[in-house]
Amino acid sequence: MSTHATRERLLLADLLEAAGPDAPTLCEGWRTRDLAAHVVVRERRPDAAAGSLVPALKDRQDRVQAEFADKPYEELVQLIRTGPPRFSPFTIKQVDEGANVVEFYVHAEDVRRAQPDWSSRELDPVFADALWSRLERTARLLSRKVPVGLVLRRPNGQTVVARRGTPVVTASGEPGELTMYLYGRRDVAKVDLDGEPEAVERLREAKQLGL
Repeated sequence: MSTHATRERLLLADLLEAAGPDAPTLCEGWRTRDLAAHVVVRERRPDAAAGSLVPALKDRQDRVQAEFADKPYEELVQLIRTGPPRFSPFTIKQVDEGANVVEFYVHAEDVRRAQPDWSSRELDPVFADALWSRLERTARLLSRKVPVGLVLRRPNGQTVVARRGTPVVTASGEPGELTMYLYGRRDVAKVDLDGEPEAVERLREAKQLGL
């Protein structure tokens, strides 16, 4: 049975293939070729991918990613489509689901929503629940530097306290939209903010959302 991560992987590969190597993305400074190289390095070169977490390794990560970006674009897309190498921990279903569902969803939307004619993607309820479950676990980490209290609310009324404090702003939207919002794609996330005007403005001006 296909997992959410597998489906999002294949969708990302399809979107990258259709867009071509030089299309814009929502990742600042990255074209589709750069985004594809990032995904491949993350799965196939953990020694370099660690630069996302360890500042001392950032130069190495950038160098290796640039080397992959120089490869034929079709090869990069195919490496994404076929998945991680045999002995990668990402071949374990539980690891793949835990690490890649949000990663692939957000990056697929990075490609889709960078296009001028993009439209909202309707997520099936099971996948929406999967994204919400991950927000429940990661919202506090992603919002740790937000200057106001922050509550996430989905249309069915479920809420998550992303940041304790006052005044409080409530961000309402579908789980996929709230995911994009918390991962720093606020300009394209269809999220409504409710709270004291000054608190809402402080949240809108904050630059600390995301990892």
